Amino acid sequence: MSALLEARGITKRFGGLEALSGVSLTVRRGEIYGLIGPNGAGKTTFFNVLTGFYTPDAGAFYFEGKPLDVGAPHRVAAAGIARTFQNIRLFANMTALENVMVGRHVRSRAGVLGAVLRNRTTRQEEADIHARALALLRYVGLAQHANHLARNLPYGDQRKLEIARALALEPRLLALDEPAAGMNATETAELRALLERIRRDGVTLLLIEHDIKLVMGLCDRVAVLDYGKKIAEGTPAEVRADPVVIEAYLGGSLA
Repeated sequence: MSALLEARGITKRFGGLEALSGVSLTVRRGEIYGLIGPNGAGKTTFFNVLTGFYTPDAGAFYFEGKPLDVGAPHRVAAAGIARTFQNIRLFANMTALENVMVGRHVRSRAGVLGAVLRNRTTRQEEADIHARALALLRYVGLAQHANHLARNLPYGDQRKLEIARALALEPRLLALDEPAAGMNATETAELRALLERIRRDGVTLLLIEHDIKLVMGLCDRVAVLDYGKKIAEGTPAEVRADPVVIEAYLGGSLA
């Protein structure tokens, strides 16, 4: 498989703290790539740099073989990378359908003038956005909640809704920050099935997750961060057996 995303020497400092230190990794097209590590390892910081929320102090990203402009989140989204967040960030007082439509508007062409004039082209585009948003709600199993306020949905369904909104961007890479956090066993199993389906439908996945059982059963390859540095990378079996990884999770030296 060819490289979809390359991170080369990504470094991020906050004052005297180096949250990321020369992190390099390659996500191949069509795979599910896991990013794991203890709390404070730098995983979410890596996502925030990748998606334009933080500016790297050193290093660069390449997407589909070209330099990726991570200067602002909307530029990253336009390039074909969507993300979800560790803490759910939905528009709580909007319906599920409206939340997904917001994500779809990134791909719209009407602009401010079209929105004001409401000409035929704009009305058709809005109808297309509405139809696509409904299709995505069906895709993630939330069609019956289309007109329900996001804040009234069960926790697991809110996670699915955030994924549907991200998919509305038509990403080629979907970055998921702890999508299984707070889920029960049934919800986690449904999430795994959904992520496998998304991959089968042509979207590459980059996954931060603390549920090691989910990561090891779902991901093709896994990288491990600890104190901002990549300490291991490989298949789940290789990473699980790596003494350096075991030490990072358990603490202390191994017997």
